[in-house]
Amino acid sequence: MDFKAFRTHAHELVDWMADYLETVEQYPVKSSVEPGAILAKLPDHPPDKGELFPEIFSDFQQIILPGMTHWQHPSFFAYFPANSSPPSLLAEMLTATLGAQCMVWETSPAAAELEERMMQWLAVMIGIPRNFAGVIQDTASTATLCAILTAREKASRFQTNQHGLTGQPRAIYASSQTHSSIEKAVKIAGLGKEAMHLVPVDPAYAMQPQALETAIREDIEKGIQPLCVVATIGTTGSTAIDPLKAIGEICQRYEVWLHVDAAFAGSALILPEKRWMIDGIESIDSFVFNPHKWLFTNFDCSAYFVKDKDALIKTFEILPEYLKTERDRLVNNYRDWGIQLGRRFRALKLWFVIRTYGVHGLQEKLRHHLRLAAAFAEKITAHPDFELLAPVPLNLVCFRYRPADVSFSEEKLNRLNARLLKKCNETGKMYFTHTVLNGVYTLRMVIGQTYVEQRHVDAAWSLIQEKAQEMTA
Repeated sequence: MDFKAFRTHAHELVDWMADYLETVEQYPVKSSVEPGAILAKLPDHPPDKGELFPEIFSDFQQIILPGMTHWQHPSFFAYFPANSSPPSLLAEMLTATLGAQCMVWETSPAAAELEERMMQWLAVMIGIPRNFAGVIQDTASTATLCAILTAREKASRFQTNQHGLTGQPRAIYASSQTHSSIEKAVKIAGLGKEAMHLVPVDPAYAMQPQALETAIREDIEKGIQPLCVVATIGTTGSTAIDPLKAIGEICQRYEVWLHVDAAFAGSALILPEKRWMIDGIESIDSFVFNPHKWLFTNFDCSAYFVKDKDALIKTFEILPEYLKTERDRLVNNYRDWGIQLGRRFRALKLWFVIRTYGVHGLQEKLRHHLRLAAAFAEKITAHPDFELLAPVPLNLVCFRYRPADVSFSEEKLNRLNARLLKKCNETGKMYFTHTVLNGVYTLRMVIGQTYVEQRHVDAAWSLIQEKAQEMTA
């Protein structure tokens, strides 16, 4: 493809992209294809000769698009959002065009210095103390692994990297509602699944500090070394908020690394009225949140902050001769701040998003989502056949269908709600997911998509009621 053809097709794609975002509501939110359906339409072997772009793009539309779930659909209420926005898309186009590998300052000075400034902007926006340094990771899973590895190295005086894991067993603590990535990180870090100690939660599904301290004391008595506590601000199941101040005091008392996973909920900290969630932030060691979830920045972009920058770098730094430059001591070489050597220019899309919306514009969009969620929760509470199953501190509403005039066992209610979820999602008009809280099958409605409005929430609520009534008619 020459540059003349590239220019023509690029304009065509931009028009298609704009049309897609304007008309995305016309697509079913969730793909309904069966397993293997897309694979069956793809040739077994690559083409011997190059094909024309119109043919390739036609296959994208005819084969690929029907197998896509539309995360930018305003009726996407599943999981947590992976929000995008027009300025973020434009920045991604520039990032792809530049094609830079931003592993060290030398390979693209602007990328390194823009990342440094964007992390400083985010720190101010969400209330991270000035003595923290920040770096963009790909995901919160990677950031948490970095935290656990740094905690491991600091506790061993950086001997584990040198000699491997030896000596006494170690322990990592998190609530029973913690994200599955924590267990995965513990295993990857070589600590073993048995090192993962789950702490009980209170009725609001937040970690119980007293139970945490008891677990730490008991482990010390058994000769187990406490390495790290992972507190969660906004659990995946119910957006529960672990009490950071009390947990931080315990970690300081026993000299245990405290990492905070705020992957989704951290974006809400740009709102002054939500800063209560990080009361005690001065006691933590590391913190992560994902602008690619609820801050309108394309995946992937995970903001990781650490108090002891030197410990982070010492954990990951390797300096082969071919990567040495004369400016290494004057700049941030972010390849030493995490697992990846190769790094994308992720800071550019953050810069575009923050400058386009401004802090006040971002705040208003989040407040809009919070208002929609609060109104939806009120409708659940007011309806005799539905009930809330968890507090609603943010924009996730956990509920279930429980017909008032029919007596169902808990097991049958679980099956009933699983059927309700399936029937609603099969329509293609909305998409939401579930979790299990205290053995109860729980419907999760996350109202945080970039383009969601009241009419989308109202339509989803009407559909949920309609399908519920059909099942028990």
